[in-house]
Amino acid sequence: QVQLVESGGGLVQAEGSLRLSCAASGIMISRHAMAWYRQGPGKQRELVAVVTGGGSTNYADSVKGRFTISRDNAKNTVTLQMNSLKPEDTAVYYCNLRVWGASTNYWGQGTQVTVSS
Repeated sequence: QVQLVESGGGLVQAEGSLRLSCAASGIMISRHAMAWYRQGPGKQRELVAVVTGGGSTNYADSVKGRFTISRDNAKNTVTLQMNSLKPEDTAVYYCNLRVWGASTNYWGQGTQVTVSS
């Protein structure tokens, strides 16, 4: 049974930083793409950042230069370092695993990030 568990969300002031972590169990993440999505109030879920099994990264334009995604295959975790946070970054952040070579996706339960102005 695959599980993704996020941690690290919370309340922070604008220009502050948070570090989100996602721990996977039931599957080794090494060959699979890992991503962070977010869903703000009244908005659709959107891709924030992705790191492939080969280590390539891609970011939404709105977070480039502020957020960094990284993976630790030995620890079976993926992290999202978020700096210079803005109120518009307020959302529930979800960890995602996209199974290599398949259309299967797994999701975490989400962690709330709230940025106050």
